[in-house]
Amino acid sequence: MTTTNTSLRTRIISGLMIAASIFGFSQTREQIDDNFRFAKQHQDDLKLSVYITAHSVERLLSTPEGRREAISLMMANGITKVYVEVYRNGLVVSPHLLAEVTEYFNQNGFEVVGGIATVPGGDIGVKGEGDLGGWFNWQNPKTQQDMKKVMVDVAPIFDTFIVDDFLCTEDTSPESIAAKGDRSWSEYRRQLLTDLATSIFIEPAKSVNPDIDMIIKYPQWYDRFHMFGYDVESGSKLFDEVWVGTETRGQYTQRFGFVQPYEGFVNYSWIKSIAGKKIGGAWFDHGDCDALDFVEQAYQSVLAGANELVIFNYGSFVNGHPGHHLLRMDFEKLARLAKAIKTAPIHGIAGYKPPSSDAGGDLYIMDFIGMFGIPLMPTAHYPESAETIFLPTQAAADPEIVGKVVASHKQGKRIIMTAGFLANVDDKGKLAKLAGIVKPEIEAINTEKIILDGSETTLERPLDLEAALEIKKAIVILEAKSGSRIIPFLTKSKDGQLYVLNSHTFSEADFKAVGEVLLSPRPLGLLELPTSWANEIRNVFNKNLQIELYAPTRITMQPMENGDIILHNYNKEEVEIQLNGLQDYEVLDAFTGQKVDVTSGTMKMKPRSRIWLGNKH
Repeated sequence: MTTTNTSLRTRIISGLMIAASIFGFSQTREQIDDNFRFAKQHQDDLKLSVYITAHSVERLLSTPEGRREAISLMMANGITKVYVEVYRNGLVVSPHLLAEVTEYFNQNGFEVVGGIATVPGGDIGVKGEGDLGGWFNWQNPKTQQDMKKVMVDVAPIFDTFIVDDFLCTEDTSPESIAAKGDRSWSEYRRQLLTDLATSIFIEPAKSVNPDIDMIIKYPQWYDRFHMFGYDVESGSKLFDEVWVGTETRGQYTQRFGFVQPYEGFVNYSWIKSIAGKKIGGAWFDHGDCDALDFVEQAYQSVLAGANELVIFNYGSFVNGHPGHHLLRMDFEKLARLAKAIKTAPIHGIAGYKPPSSDAGGDLYIMDFIGMFGIPLMPTAHYPESAETIFLPTQAAADPEIVGKVVASHKQGKRIIMTAGFLANVDDKGKLAKLAGIVKPEIEAINTEKIILDGSETTLERPLDLEAALEIKKAIVILEAKSGSRIIPFLTKSKDGQLYVLNSHTFSEADFKAVGEVLLSPRPLGLLELPTSWANEIRNVFNKNLQIELYAPTRITMQPMENGDIILHNYNKEEVEIQLNGLQDYEVLDAFTGQKVDVTSGTMKMKPRSRIWLGNKH
């Protein structure tokens, strides 16, 4: 370049700088409205976090280049908090690297939490025996000693620390059998891991860092917790905070189970009923998710009351996922929704599941009930003040349940019981008699036929029933046909207070038949029922809400205490719904601020879409 050109370039740059100073051409850092700044401004309403596995810490964060990339990716996605893992699968990250990474994130405006995934690998601990060999044998002293050492070494680095959802066991080794003694596997495992939560994690961490906050994170398979050592009651008392898995993933795929999107809401709400004020963030991932699956997990987490979303894991942000774009675009809506939920939480129909209760043939039934447009609110405590009470098989674990149900019946409450509950409750047929049927006996029934408008109709997918109900005085509302038998599916008592739902989701036998251990093992015909059946079932549950929804299955309806309603269409196609009463009002979609045309009494919802009926928030 010539001297003339150099001089000219200098004058041009100088001129541009002067113009920028005069006319405001440049933006200061404070003026840039990027995702990170926006997320910081709204973090009191909703916070986005990311979990970084031990292998990603070593592979991606051990160099300046890797750390710069990390904060760039996180800032672009509105992430303001990171969870730095110290151990997984035999890899123990050095305390020196952990301290460096923690300091780097702190200096760049991020909150930092430590984390651990207690899964075996290398020479750390002893692998358990059983179908889930990827879990530890917690009875073995080496496992206990190795995990305790990790905690003592890393606890001084962090102010807060989370134990990921592998604090469980399926081990059936001789030493575990001997330690179990006469106890059930559930009793033995829950007591063992309750003891170890204190002796391996909480006490060692606080001995070297007295002010550290310890978090327990539970997975999403709530109906199986007690079988593998999770005791939510004791865990909630021992740990300072409780995080919840809402990783429902794809509802139509087998890889992570045929899990319904409503399960995230169920799991968080049920654990919240136990943990109370200790409840914290929700946690979901990318596994088996398309873009819509991914962001739908966020919405059900927020609707349940989560004010922090922990995304597993950082490696997926490096590799990229189509759900990240949707989450970035929807963060403002999610934050507004989270803020509104704080003052006007979701309310609905109380479903009773005592802690550590067996589900019989009603495994994960609450997830499916929610997919009927029934705003089911699970609780670990008998909901004596509720106007409508749902009692699946799990409720039979309460030794005082019969007296409680009789009292609720006398108070005029609407009670919906499953056939499995009536078959398992220890009452000599008392509650079945009140309902107008004979005490059921469990019988696996699978049928493709139902009676619809007086005629026999073939279903697209077979329907599972729990028992061949025998009617005494009950009124049959819905019925199916199996061979030559007509079998009631939904009944009500003469007084109109007690209903029996003859549904079957999954039993232990269904899990074993396909080799599944934790998650829904197969699709169900329950969600393929015709719209007229869905309406009958929904209106039995929702009668006392004074909200009449007419819609197919896979529509969720979640009313807020301020009168707003969140509707979500989880179907793959557009659906038409009717929500009675709205045609007399001007209705807004609070997500968009646009008017919703309900003058005809009906409205259409696009595939995989949601709407917030209410005022603009």
